[in-house]
Amino acid sequence: MEALFIEFRDPLFGVIVFFTLVFIVATFSYWWGRHKIKEDDRALERFAKQFHRLSGETELKALIQSGGLSEKSWLLLAHAYEKGGDFEKAIEIYQNLIEQRRGGGTRPDIMLLLGQIYLKAGFLERSKEIFMQILQVHPRTPQALQALLLVYEQLRQFHKAIEVLEPLEELGVDVRKEKLYLQVRALLSASGDVREKALRLVDEFGSQRSLSYLAYEYLFAHAPDLAWRYLDQSQCGRIADLLWRLEEGALDLDIIASNGYLRELFSARGVVDLASSSEVFEFDVLIKLRRGSERGATLQFEYLCRECKQVFPFAFHRCPSCRAIDSVVAEPILTKEFFESNHSFL
Repeated sequence: MEALFIEFRDPLFGVIVFFTLVFIVATFSYWWGRHKIKEDDRALERFAKQFHRLSGETELKALIQSGGLSEKSWLLLAHAYEKGGDFEKAIEIYQNLIEQRRGGGTRPDIMLLLGQIYLKAGFLERSKEIFMQILQVHPRTPQALQALLLVYEQLRQFHKAIEVLEPLEELGVDVRKEKLYLQVRALLSASGDVREKALRLVDEFGSQRSLSYLAYEYLFAHAPDLAWRYLDQSQCGRIADLLWRLEEGALDLDIIASNGYLRELFSARGVVDLASSSEVFEFDVLIKLRRGSERGATLQFEYLCRECKQVFPFAFHRCPSCRAIDSVVAEPILTKEFFESNHSFL
């Protein structure tokens, strides 16, 4: 009788059975996974069609309360709308999620997201109200305090922004740079004679190098003699755009002649002839063109944030992306000289 079942004791037969079972399980798992993915895609497509057919906030509220999607899914959907620039849809979702939580006590997380999207969309007063509501219940919320500071700054209420720094400092946040920046902004936005404000600027903040672009931008525009007197020559590369656009009557030729970077910059511009070449490619090209009596090219500038490495077509004092202060670096780019006579909008 045992002779009839000898093949079942063959090790090779066992190996074949094992791999057959593995193949069956793997095939079943693969096709079951494909089936679930398709089901999920169909469910998401049905939900998206249902969401886009919503005619008002009431229907959206009912859909949220129905529990068809988890709160995390709604937050991801709101974030997707926000990234796509559809702030209205994102705001509706956040507002209804907040309303749904009223009975169990509203946590500040969604309110903070709502306030931030109002800030991004430019609704400053509305965002300020939301951040104030958060701080009334949770006064030690650094994200709300920092966002409120940005709101006051954009509203040009710099003294109120400075007041926000005190609780942030109590929470252990280093606010020295923020305070200095806001103090300078408050000074420059105050009413009064521009020359007097320039004198106060160099008197109160002249020893501070962390705000060089903001300070020099004002000084070179309103009191170039003071700007040259207090110029930190190691910062020339960062403010190359300000120097490049100076009127010839506002130049200090003695300082230019004594600084290698300035000699190359203004030789490239054609104001002086003190450099025959430059290690900066853009300057070198222009110097060669000027020496060959050829024109047709000039410099424009783009602005790099040293912190997040984002590039912008405009100068800034606080990075629009990462909110870093005085992280701007002016980067020269060659362009046709035609554009030089058309930057009166700057």
